[in-house]
Amino acid sequence: MEYDDKVKNRLKRIEGQIKGVLRMMEEGKDCKEVITQLSASRSAIDRTIGVIVSSNLITCMQNLEEMDDRSHESIINEAVDLLVKSR
Repeated sequence: MEYDDKVKNRLKRIEGQIKGVLRMMEEGKDCKEVITQLSASRSAIDRTIGVIVSSNLITCMQNLEEMDDRSHESIINEAVDLLVKSR
């Protein structure tokens, strides 16, 4: 699968958020502030996982004719399993 620049940019922003959290910890910021930023990072990661899985699902469905015996249902189930495992 090819990952477009939008997904890579999402991850770069998340990387920046995580670095910011580390900086906050080093500065001794309040626990609530750190947790708030960690929660925001986790949400951003969850959204990125959703984008990747949905993009892959779209590609798989478009290329279904070229695939072996996989059905629409099995491809969708695989995508759902990926989302469930990510939690």
